[in-house]
Amino acid sequence: MKAAVIPEINASWELREVPTPRPGPGDVLIRVRACGVCVNDVWATRGVIGFPAITPAITGHEPVGEVVELGPGVTSRRVGDRVGTTWVRGTCGRCDYCLLDRPLSGTAAFLCASPTSTGFTAQGGHAEYMVVAAAETVLIPDGLSAELAAPVLCAGYTSWSALRSAEPKPHERVAVLGIGGLGHLALQFSRACGFETVAITSSPEKHDVARSLGADIVVAGGEQLREVGGADVIVSTSSSHPAAADSLQGLRVGGRLVLAGIDPAEPFVIPPALAYPFFALGNKVIGATHNGPMYLREALAIVAAGKVTPMIETFPKEQVAQAVEKVGRGDVRFRAVVTY
Repeated sequence: MKAAVIPEINASWELREVPTPRPGPGDVLIRVRACGVCVNDVWATRGVIGFPAITPAITGHEPVGEVVELGPGVTSRRVGDRVGTTWVRGTCGRCDYCLLDRPLSGTAAFLCASPTSTGFTAQGGHAEYMVVAAAETVLIPDGLSAELAAPVLCAGYTSWSALRSAEPKPHERVAVLGIGGLGHLALQFSRACGFETVAITSSPEKHDVARSLGADIVVAGGEQLREVGGADVIVSTSSSHPAAADSLQGLRVGGRLVLAGIDPAEPFVIPPALAYPFFALGNKVIGATHNGPMYLREALAIVAAGKVTPMIETFPKEQVAQAVEKVGRGDVRFRAVVTY
């Protein structure tokens, strides 16, 4: 099969011929049709986060395709089912974290002693075929294309989980910080739920697209957010913790800031009390990632219903290296998807 292989840290991805995997007991073989490129794939390539611990190094945790073969004992999936899988697929089942018996979520990637993560500890989706345990797949709704479903498996899952974790009330105002791969979806999810929605972006060229995606108001930062009346919920999808901290000045009393973006370099720091009296405002700072399979199913259903539409750029597998480079430069509006 053809697969996109990362030869080594800081090397360009290469399309290579590699052995096609075979499904074992409980597994399914998926013919991958599309896989998104997440910025974490770029960071893994650059060594910013852990390089894939698999040989060959095939990453990608937004794969969608159809089941073409069942391993022994599989009853929950059928040949022809359209499925996807996500970043964290499974856990060791034996460590202290696993004994808490919590729903599978992104938390397991950091607390489980030996998690199974797509593209990091197990082969990823940037290939024509991949093997996944049947229990680690999610059914893709009818009518939703592989190209549009792929970004939901990470970016959509993350942004929807972040909004849900804040538990916004019907009368509250939601602000989304960062209009990118996650943020353009979080903005649409908020509007689909009927919330008055503010987009926070320091990029003037994104103001019009933010409005087209449903933003009632567009501001450049926390100070301007405060000037327009603030927000009860701020969903930070930005990869800048300083920008998230700046947005606090626009958070209303009792408000919640959700950190869904990953900053690999800078800490999140609450401003000094005289600038922002966090201790007196009853605010909360919440971390959110993939918060459980039920949220992924909800996100897929919302996208399948046409209430949210990922903005994607598609690339054939022969251009996978160009796709990764473009994501690394921040030039994609807003999610790169490679077809296989």
